[in-house]
Amino acid sequence: MIREYIGVYHADGGLVGEARYVIGHLLGRTHCSLCDITHSPLRRKRQWDAFVGGLTVPFRLYHLNEMPSDVADVVATVGSPVVLSRDTAGVLQLVLTPSQLDQLDGSVGSFAAALEAV
Repeated sequence: MIREYIGVYHADGGLVGEARYVIGHLLGRTHCSLCDITHSPLRRKRQWDAFVGGLTVPFRLYHLNEMPSDVADVVATVGSPVVLSRDTAGVLQLVLTPSQLDQLDGSVGSFAAALEAV
């Protein structure tokens, strides 16, 4: 049974990390498909907030420099961005890979369908 979902952005958090991502994104050097799903160019998407508000378990989002060590171990293997689930025993499972997230083209609806299909 799933206790929580975990999403990891392909970016560092904090003022410097966020600025580095925005500049890199504008220059075409950096991309995060999970960022495209959760955020518009200016703020978090209302559709995203509505989607996660309707889930029966929490959906936690982390930046690369903020994730727990067990999540970092998975990210070191599969890359980022990524979506994982944690079951009631604390075991992490891969839910959506970086390439699967890329295929969703920033759509919250497509993300919801992909999560439901897993």
